Amino acid sequence: MKAVVLEKTCKANELEVSEVPIPEVKPDWVLVKVLGFGINRAEIVLRDYEADEDYIDLPVIPGIECVGEVVNPSNSRFDEGDIVVGLMGGMGRSFDGSYAEYALLPEKNLFKIPECVFGYLLMEEIISIPETYFTAFGSIKSLKLNKDDVILIRGATSAAGLSAMQLADAMGATVIATTRNEGKVANLLSNGANYVVIDDGNIEDKVKEICPDGVEKVLELVGPKTLQDSMNCLKKGGICCNTGILGGDEYISEFDPIKLIPNDRYLTSFFSNYPTQEIIDEMFMFIVENDIDPKIGKLFTDLEDIGHAHELMESNKAQGKIIFRLEK
Repeated sequence: MKAVVLEKTCKANELEVSEVPIPEVKPDWVLVKVLGFGINRAEIVLRDYEADEDYIDLPVIPGIECVGEVVNPSNSRFDEGDIVVGLMGGMGRSFDGSYAEYALLPEKNLFKIPECVFGYLLMEEIISIPETYFTAFGSIKSLKLNKDDVILIRGATSAAGLSAMQLADAMGATVIATTRNEGKVANLLSNGANYVVIDDGNIEDKVKEICPDGVEKVLELVGPKTLQDSMNCLKKGGICCNTGILGGDEYISEFDPIKLIPNDRYLTSFFSNYPTQEIIDEMFMFIVENDIDPKIGKLFTDLEDIGHAHELMESNKAQGKIIFRLEK
């Protein structure tokens, strides 16, 4: 089979496709024919520098998500021909992932897609959903978002940000979206944002021009780099969910929660490493019932374009999910 095998950290244009054996099935693991997969920031990080860490066992096939067809269910709960989501739990890091024509995945990492989805969404749209919408959906749930809330989505032009805006808009919440690029304002407004704030790193005053007392909820996708400022945008009783690291900083040096978290505000997080069939079903049903149209930034059909896909994600110009559709 064709696969992208990461031997060491490298630049995007150094990624190559190799011919490797189709994995042999073993108990509690399922062989899946990869129909498609999305590109994620975590895979950029892996390729760029994380692969040098001791806990990454190279060589490895990257890819933390896929949509695929079960070709050998082994002793699992699945049947041959089931269309499934493969997601997280060490995928593409602890064991080979989805940048390949076939993937051997643990049963616990696989989730059947509800039948009703296939009558509503195209396969390309289904491929764009798993990690991005699961992250957005899980973050919205962590925020306990209500229809009367105002939510600030920081890093809104990312795939997760665009997805979160759609979900929040469908719930009836008021959305304030941020971008550093004035050229992306129109896209945000057409995607569910009620207001757009140009993010220069300090937006508290701009947000409070819209909501003088602050906002009820903040989805922080930029991460530690802007977390303090985002916490200051909350009104009393408000919640901030830190989910992303788009700003590049993974940690806060000398973190002091007493100073960082204002009185009577709350900080939580969402880590997408633990999906379940229940939440995957709930997510897909929400998308179908609320007529949500997944945003695809770029569709590739040839695995040889993997370097171009990584370069596009690094450019932050996709304005939607970057996906590969391997099987028509």
